[in-house]
Amino acid sequence: MKTQRRTFDLSKTKFLALLLSTTLVATASAAQPDPVKTRAYIDKAWSTLTRSQDNCASLTDPKIKTRPVLYVPAQFTPPADLAQVQKRCNIDLHTLPHTVEQLGDIDATKLPVQGLLYLPHPYVVPGGFFNEMYGWDSYFILLGLVADHRIELARDMVDNALFEVQYYGGVLNANRTYYLSRSQPPFLTQMMVAVLNDPAGFHNADEKRAWLEKAYPLAVRNHDIWTRPEHQAGNTGLARYYDFGNGPVLEAQTSSYYRGVIKWLIAHSTDNPGYLIKATEHPNDAEAERLKTESCDVRASKVCADDWFGGYRLTADYYHGDRAMRESGFDTNFHYGPFAGSTHHYADVSLNSLLYRYELDLHDFAQQLGKTADATRWAQAAAARKEAMDKYLWRADDGMYRDYDFVAGKPSNLPYLTTFYPLWAGAASPQQAAAVRSKLSIFELQGGLTMDDRPSGAQWDNPFGWAPTNWLAVAGLDAYGFHDDAHRIAGKFSATIDRSLAADGTIREKYNMASGNADVKIIAGYTTNVIGFGWTNGVYLMMEEILSGTKTKAAVPPQSATP
Repeated sequence: MKTQRRTFDLSKTKFLALLLSTTLVATASAAQPDPVKTRAYIDKAWSTLTRSQDNCASLTDPKIKTRPVLYVPAQFTPPADLAQVQKRCNIDLHTLPHTVEQLGDIDATKLPVQGLLYLPHPYVVPGGFFNEMYGWDSYFILLGLVADHRIELARDMVDNALFEVQYYGGVLNANRTYYLSRSQPPFLTQMMVAVLNDPAGFHNADEKRAWLEKAYPLAVRNHDIWTRPEHQAGNTGLARYYDFGNGPVLEAQTSSYYRGVIKWLIAHSTDNPGYLIKATEHPNDAEAERLKTESCDVRASKVCADDWFGGYRLTADYYHGDRAMRESGFDTNFHYGPFAGSTHHYADVSLNSLLYRYELDLHDFAQQLGKTADATRWAQAAAARKEAMDKYLWRADDGMYRDYDFVAGKPSNLPYLTTFYPLWAGAASPQQAAAVRSKLSIFELQGGLTMDDRPSGAQWDNPFGWAPTNWLAVAGLDAYGFHDDAHRIAGKFSATIDRSLAADGTIREKYNMASGNADVKIIAGYTTNVIGFGWTNGVYLMMEEILSGTKTKAAVPPQSATP
């Protein structure tokens, strides 16, 4: 019996060893990066991330725990089926109090409740608690949709953006009422170009021209946002980011973020640019009145009232910078001061590069429509912007573009990955492009391009990297003939996405460029690494075109249009 028992034990041991070996092999195989699996994930994600106003799940706001509310424009007749949606989804349907000519016309703090802004067509959201159509995200999402031959959905998103301009005053940060005071990086004309250039975008030339005739004046109106006095960077002739609201942002439901800023500034007093003022926790009426102009309205906003710690509150200027940071899309970073509280003090390389490209696009549209005077005006606007960029943003001694602090009257001494934006926009001379290209070592790590060389603990700083900024750098390098660099960086960033998906089965909004994976630990500001993720999916497909050689090699873009 003992011999038989031992034989059984040995057999059992061999079986367990074989089972363990098989499991390890399967696990190792499952963990291997596989572009085919990444592609399959993206294919599925387009459907998962698509929203429309007749879908109840699209109407909720994970950031604000209230009954879903949908707003329609004041001068807009809602479709008849919206009443059915209201009943089926148990939502409140409101009309905005008056027409909107430009951003800031409606003070969202005066609305009875915050809600979703109606859009007529389906759209793709980033993912997670970003359950609405975002401004600059949509451009990179759209690139992926076009690359994936989902042109109908891509055109729907452009039409939604144009709808926002017509009825809400501009392309919004996203289609929520609390974003009615700010836009985001201006990619509208490039979204239009993407669908206009796709052979399947329109049924025929007449339809294409009719669409452009309707879209062009709206694109012009959206450009007007950036030429308003509030968006001017002093007398530089350049633009800045600026939100037309005041105080803490409405999407902040508690004061935890702002209290964290105050605590950091107190602990790092030598790094405080002047964002704090002495104040009591419970101000009397006289102090509350003073704080309306020096900080925020503690009587009107609970978040403002709670933005206090250790005898200090945040200045009104800090809140303007905080709001401008959110319009820039780079929330949160330390490049524009701690927690980017000085964003509105800068003529920004990224914004002015985008506007240069926008003005060239408007020139091209005007030419196509036979608007000769308009074409001349846009060519002159682009040329003037490039001249100002060369004067204030180009640093020949550094061989880089640097943001310009027009308040202090000096350029930033900190490099940022946006130095590659002028290459994407075609604003750099071949010599400037070559100089910028020589600075790749500042940003290039194992997983791709990081934002800068200064770890701060914030998500838009080192060692973190993002799909949009990696793509704009890669596309810019490729456009100026640096194909090997573009191919190498595209390979690194794509491999990071493949590797991370193999590890946990997801695609994320941002990655760790030092480790080449999704191990992202944020200690300052917004800390979540959201799953989805719209713009990463889109950029992966664009990087795939670079790597496969299917993307047409671009010649050096023109630095200005012919007036």
